[in-house]
Amino acid sequence: MLRPRIIPCLLVKGKGLVKTVQFAKPKYVGDPINAVRIFNEKEVDELIVLDIDATIENRAPDFNMIKHLASECRMPLCYGGGVTTSAQIQRIVELGVEKVAISTAALENPQLVAEAAEYVGNQSVVVVIDVKRSAFGGRYEVLTHNGQRKTGKCPVEVARQMEKLGAGEIVVNSIDNDGLMKGYDLTLVKNIKEAVGVPVTALGGAGYLHDIGGVISKCGVSGAAAGS
Repeated sequence: MLRPRIIPCLLVKGKGLVKTVQFAKPKYVGDPINAVRIFNEKEVDELIVLDIDATIENRAPDFNMIKHLASECRMPLCYGGGVTTSAQIQRIVELGVEKVAISTAALENPQLVAEAAEYVGNQSVVVVIDVKRSAFGGRYEVLTHNGQRKTGKCPVEVARQMEKLGAGEIVVNSIDNDGLMKGYDLTLVKNIKEAVGVPVTALGGAGYLHDIGGVISKCGVSGAAAGS
């Protein structure tokens, strides 16, 4: 079994680095390139960079920014944001990015996941599932467009579908816990982990070292990602 990875997650908005709370109230916290250099020195296992506005603005990935990030990054890099075609995925990988994250596009065009796996290999295809618990009954639902659109889909069913299509990794992101630093949604993470055979990374809620240790030991995830 591979050693679990500790993964900083950087959110990019308007070329700046931001932190959010439940996918809202973005607060500028610095420059993405400077953050990459800091994490190089910290020797983290992996880095996730998500452009949170690209899909909402119907904008293609910023390939120039991705090139600069990849050239600075000394650890495996996963990029997501605005990815809608297999050609974009291939170009991102050619720029030196090890993994490409797909979220909204994977829900709107599931076949893209299969195409991407064929183009760049399963190990480079990551599907990010943004999940929110309903106010009544506690039912989990997958949202898209940076948490702005409901899909009515169950995250466990979506995770299984994406694995069958060829996704090599699932990132399960709790909208409810995002930015609160009060711990991961262990129930949600465990449900996803038990449903699929591919590596699962938890995101949303990390505040302390014991949160990271807890989600790894209690849910058996392959990665624990943290933003705030």
